[in-house]
Amino acid sequence: MKMLTMVVAGTGAILVAVSGVAVAQDPSTTITADATVSPSKAGTKKKPQGVKLTVKVKWSSPADIEKPVTQRAIAFFPKGSLYNGSKYPKCSQDQLSRGGPQSCPPKSIMGKGTGTAFADQVLTVPKITVVNGGGNMVYLYTVLNNPARVQAPVPGKITKMRGKYAYKLELTIPRNLQIVAGVPIALRDITITAGGKSWAKDWLATTSCGAGNKWQFKVQTFFNTGGSATFDDSVPCKK
Repeated sequence: MKMLTMVVAGTGAILVAVSGVAVAQDPSTTITADATVSPSKAGTKKKPQGVKLTVKVKWSSPADIEKPVTQRAIAFFPKGSLYNGSKYPKCSQDQLSRGGPQSCPPKSIMGKGTGTAFADQVLTVPKITVVNGGGNMVYLYTVLNNPARVQAPVPGKITKMRGKYAYKLELTIPRNLQIVAGVPIALRDITITAGGKSWAKDWLATTSCGAGNKWQFKVQTFFNTGGSATFDDSVPCKK
């Protein structure tokens, strides 16, 4: 497990980075994070190893600046990773929007998360449920109770890739989670745990350990300021 400190152009890098270098337009906001993949011993193509992923991220900005808001994030997952969403019960975005996670098949729930965010100068606490969306989708169903109650799925589209990375995950933050009752919502910290469920042990899995015994990751984030941040690094693995 590694820690990172980096400069970003806003708030809200989501999911899978553990350390790296960011390219940003605004040097005033910093981010620290750590992540764990358990177990770290990789599986094989014949015997994939199901894993649990935990990511913790924290953002900080000077008190005298307006804190940026995340609009979009793209995460690149390493070679040797495997997403098995098509194997398990799924829930649609429409169903989540109408009835929330409780309306979905119970075994489509793959994780949870929580955090804190600034609603102007007041803290609000987002609650997140990770929901399987099938072979190419995942949803981060998010509930906020301050400054008003808002609940909505954050859709994540998963695309298979060739070359350095196995998958690309594109997350789009709904407008009603960016601005609540006219107040911008800026993340301060977030923790998400996904995978490793007893009913879906290989929803997230590994099939190999990369060169140098590392899994490579890359994340790009985009903010309401027009700024963006890109960072990449790795987590250790065992063959």
